[in-house]
Amino acid sequence: MPVGRSLGRKGLTLIELLSVLTIIGTLAGIAVPKLRETIYVAQVAKAIGDIRVISQEIDAVVAGGGALPASLAAIGRGGWLDPWGNPYQFLPFPAGKGVPGAARKDRFLVPINSEYDLYSMGRDGSSVPPLTGASARDDIVRANDGGFIGLASKY
Repeated sequence: MPVGRSLGRKGLTLIELLSVLTIIGTLAGIAVPKLRETIYVAQVAKAIGDIRVISQEIDAVVAGGGALPASLAAIGRGGWLDPWGNPYQFLPFPAGKGVPGAARKDRFLVPINSEYDLYSMGRDGSSVPPLTGASARDDIVRANDGGFIGLASKY
């Protein structure tokens, strides 16, 4: 009989089993946060693309001689949800009446658009008009009248 082998012994010892579980736990601890981060980056990219498409559709209506739509439903996008399951937010500014108080604002409290606001409330599903507010930092916004579309924290 070979040295180190007992008759009829098959399987893993407790030490071997604990070693395998420790390795699996360590790998999972590294992989899960990276996976969540990757999913979030993909969600932000999708929201940016959606806002770009909606903005182009609104701009096409206006460029074609039409009036600024009163809601996203007027251009067939009323039921469109962002990647976090919330409806996209649209705030048209009435012609000749200036920018309403509920308009999105930068850190100097200056409105970031002149015709309309279009944004997603982001992962937390809540928002405030100033982009510096805690609940607005994860919003995906259209700013500079379409010159910037991205995370409010990067504007």
